[in-house]
Amino acid sequence: MGVAPPPTVPGGVIERVRSDMRWQRAARGQFPPGELSFSMRRTREFEREPLPLLLRLHDEYGPVFSMRLMYAPVVFALGPEANHYMTVTGASNFRWRDGGMGDLIPLLGDGLLTTDGDYHRRARRIMLPAFHREQIAAARAVMAEEAERALEPWRPGERLDLYAWTRRLALRVAMRALFGFDPSRSGDMAAKFEGALGYWGRSYAAQMLRGPGSPYRAMVSARAWLDRVIFGEIEARRRSGERGQDILSLLMDATDEDGSVLSDQELRDQVMTLLFAGHDTTTSTVTFLFLELARNPGDHDLDLAIDETLRMYPPAWIGPRRSIEPFELHGTRVPGGVLVNYCSWASHHLAEVFPEPFEFRPERFLADARAALPKGAYVPFGGGSRTCIGMRFGLLEVRAIAEAILARFRLELAEPERRLSIRQMPTLSPRGGLPVVIRAA
Repeated sequence: MGVAPPPTVPGGVIERVRSDMRWQRAARGQFPPGELSFSMRRTREFEREPLPLLLRLHDEYGPVFSMRLMYAPVVFALGPEANHYMTVTGASNFRWRDGGMGDLIPLLGDGLLTTDGDYHRRARRIMLPAFHREQIAAARAVMAEEAERALEPWRPGERLDLYAWTRRLALRVAMRALFGFDPSRSGDMAAKFEGALGYWGRSYAAQMLRGPGSPYRAMVSARAWLDRVIFGEIEARRRSGERGQDILSLLMDATDEDGSVLSDQELRDQVMTLLFAGHDTTTSTVTFLFLELARNPGDHDLDLAIDETLRMYPPAWIGPRRSIEPFELHGTRVPGGVLVNYCSWASHHLAEVFPEPFEFRPERFLADARAALPKGAYVPFGGGSRTCIGMRFGLLEVRAIAEAILARFRLELAEPERRLSIRQMPTLSPRGGLPVVIRAA
């Protein structure tokens, strides 16, 4: 194919720690100001509730600061200018693969989220036609059909966990739209996928364990099961020539400018990445949308409400990178070779950019107000050449599900006094789900 495979990254815990320590020693004394002492309390706070911590450090140290998590110091760059620099103007100075995104390689392999450079650009070129507007629009019928099917059992007065319901629905849509699978035969696949994702919901310390019974071993076991299903489907389609309108079928026949195609392993890695990214994004956005609609009843424009939900609860809440060369941002120098994160969740809650940032105000995204936002202020799907390839697909699915619900029902919070606790790993979601009571529209 004329493009070298992506470089390997340390896979074992000891190798990863040694690698990070080498980078850290090289940058010693050069980190931006912040909280650089070792603190398990701070690490646990970041695991549990990072947003207040990040906003506090932003107020104390400015938009570029350092924070030690476990054994490693991490640089955070918050705000519109930082977001725009890391995703657009200075994007070439950062790597994803040996930043935090590398943690996803054990499940996702070498997909769009975990690769850089020529390898990433080639894969994205091959995949883009499968995400053209016309192709995405064709998937809307699947989304609407599955949403209506999922709503059939709903009865006014009943209580359900909206997060769990949306998660099941989004997986059925993904199985059909991504793989062309009949959802009735994909229940085991959905369960295995959920089991694999559970690894990233554990504490950092638990994720480092590798022995029998560890979360890592459970994830690897689920991955092996998923691989057998996906590779089996690819082999069967190659043998029979059978194709559909699903993303996997489109990618199997897609070619690059030189006529090269994705190998079976590349197909597996890319569809697994799409399943991971799209499924979690849709689930969390639908859930948080109806949380805010229940808290703020009224006649809201749906598109504006979705935009505001993505501001308040961007699913891909953090953008972990590693710097290549030293750079300067907001007058603060950052060394090369260190972990650098931008954070859309924190940036979207800076009062100087979005006044009263914890208030749900869809009118923030009326045309004139949106045009007045500085570059990089609103980045729920990243930015620049690495803007989420499935953004249109995800937004269309969120809208299709929301429209189906709103046409027949309204939702009330079953526990309105309950304090919302948000789980961050791997994407934002309500910890413990979202219990709601169904009402007739």
